[in-house]
Amino acid sequence: MDLRQLEYFVRVAELGSFSRAALALDVAQPALSRQVRLLEVELRQNLLTRHGRGAMPTEAGQVLLEHARGILHQIEHARDELARLRGGLAGRVTLGLPPSVARALAVPLVQAFGRQLPEAQLSITEALSASMQEQLASGRLDIAVLYNAQPVPGLDIAPLARDELLLVQHAGARADAAPATLRDLAQLPLVIPSRPNAIRMHVETQMAAAGCTPQVALEIDGVATILALVEGGAGGAILSRHALAGTAHPEAFALRRIATPDGQPLQIPLYTALSALRPASATRQAALTLLRAQALTHLGSF
Repeated sequence: MDLRQLEYFVRVAELGSFSRAALALDVAQPALSRQVRLLEVELRQNLLTRHGRGAMPTEAGQVLLEHARGILHQIEHARDELARLRGGLAGRVTLGLPPSVARALAVPLVQAFGRQLPEAQLSITEALSASMQEQLASGRLDIAVLYNAQPVPGLDIAPLARDELLLVQHAGARADAAPATLRDLAQLPLVIPSRPNAIRMHVETQMAAAGCTPQVALEIDGVATILALVEGGAGGAILSRHALAGTAHPEAFALRRIATPDGQPLQIPLYTALSALRPASATRQAALTLLRAQALTHLGSF
C-alpha cells in the first residue's frame, strides 16, 4: 500500500467516478484504475462497487475511506510542519474567483501572497460560481469565492463581502444622477450573461419580486465582451462595480447605481467556500486569511 494508491482511492470514492477522479488528479484513467485494483488485491477486499454510472465504496471501502482521509491529512500536516522548519509555508493553493472579482482582487492578492508566502504557489482560476462549486467538490480547487452561495453538503461557506451591482451604459446615454429602479431596468435592452450566472439569477429574482422582468437584448458570457457590446451601443448591462477595473477606456461608460424597492443599493453577497471533506492545510488556511484581508481592502466588508 502506498500513499498514491490511497489518494486515488479516496478521490474515486468521494467523486463516485473513475473518470471524474482521473480528471481531478490529472492522471490517465487506466493508470488510476490499475492502482486502485492493486490496492484491493493487496488488502484482499473489494473496496468499490463498479456500475455503469460510476463507483461507490463497499462496506470495507467505507472503513478504509475514513482511515485514508486521516492518513492523508496527517501527511499534509507533516509537510506543513517540515516547511515551517525551513522557515516558511510551502505547497500549492488553487483559488477560484468570479471574473468581476478577479479584476479587482487578483493582482493585489498575488502580490501579497508572494510577499507573505514566498515558498508557496498560488494558482487562480476564473469561473462561474456553479462551475467552481463542482471544482471544489472534485478537488480541483482548494478555495473559491462564490456569489450568493447557498448551503450545500460537503462545502463550508462563510460571508466575505457584498458587491454592489451597477447599471453600465455607453457614455452617450442620457445622464441621470438618481439611482435606477428595478422597473427602470425593465425598460432597457440589456446585455446579460446566460443562466446559471449568479448575478443574472440574483437580478431576475430581485426584479420578479418588484413585479417586472429584464428585457434581454443579448446573452453573452464574458465581462470583456459585454463591455465591448455596451460601448458599441447594443444595450446596457448590470455588472459588479469592479467589472471596469483595468478597463482600457473607462471613460467610454456611464455608471448608474441601482436602488431596490426599499431604497437600498442593489447588492449581491460574496462568500468563501472550501471543501468540508478535506481538512485545510496550514498553507491553505494562511491563504484564506490573506484572501479575507485583501477582500476587506479591495471589496469592502459584508
